[in-house]
Amino acid sequence: MKIKNVLISAREKNRVLQYCSFLIKKMKFSREEKCFLTKRKNIDQIRKVKNKYEGKRCFIVATGPSLTVDDLKLISNEITFGMNSIVKMYDSISWRPTFYGIQDSLVYEKLESVIKKEYKNATNVFVGSNLAEQFEIPSNFVQFPYDNYYHEAERDIGKYFAKFSDDACNVVYDGYSITYSLIEIAIYMGFKEIYLLGADCNYPKGEKNHFVESGFVDKNAASNPIRMRVGYQAAKEYADAHGIKIVNCTRGGMLETFKRMKLEDVLKERD
Repeated sequence: MKIKNVLISAREKNRVLQYCSFLIKKMKFSREEKCFLTKRKNIDQIRKVKNKYEGKRCFIVATGPSLTVDDLKLISNEITFGMNSIVKMYDSISWRPTFYGIQDSLVYEKLESVIKKEYKNATNVFVGSNLAEQFEIPSNFVQFPYDNYYHEAERDIGKYFAKFSDDACNVVYDGYSITYSLIEIAIYMGFKEIYLLGADCNYPKGEKNHFVESGFVDKNAASNPIRMRVGYQAAKEYADAHGIKIVNCTRGGMLETFKRMKLEDVLKERD
């Protein structure tokens, strides 16, 4: 009994310490978020794309392993968003996304030279404002006010949630993936139909996790789908309430938050 009581006491002390740590971090990140929000109006370029594509459809191309070169060929005439390591394929494919997005600093670090080479004079690159804190971001890139402060502290206690923004000029909330941020930006740009491709939302250990790897190894990859689905659910709730269609055209994968359709069937709708 004494051993059991000691273990229970140790567990309770650990919970108290964990909660105290959470409160300290919460206060710290709240201050950082307030500071961030006061600076968000310094981002001007993204204002220019507000409702520019009102009522149109787009394809957000994630980099899950189910994505194929043939898929990219099929959507060559569509408005598309690419992301992250897709730039590493540019030497071997002719497809280019209409827009490109990235926000993870660890991924950007691995891809910085490739991105700057491929998009030397481009104005279609969306980068999270957080990257400017660590890297020299080209002036031709469009920075979006990325807020990942608001839920950083909650990660320590496993409380995952996501806010959704339709005003990317003021804030783009982190939803645990660049795909989520690009959904927010796409809605800000006026798109009413958003089709996801390569959004596998699955990271099986020991297997290929991306269409092409960035070079960054995420040690927390196994738990990513849990967080990402929380974000996708927030996106779905916003879309459903505002008459916006989000459809998953990924071939397989584990993302069941959105209605699924075959890519070929979606493309036939406009033929």
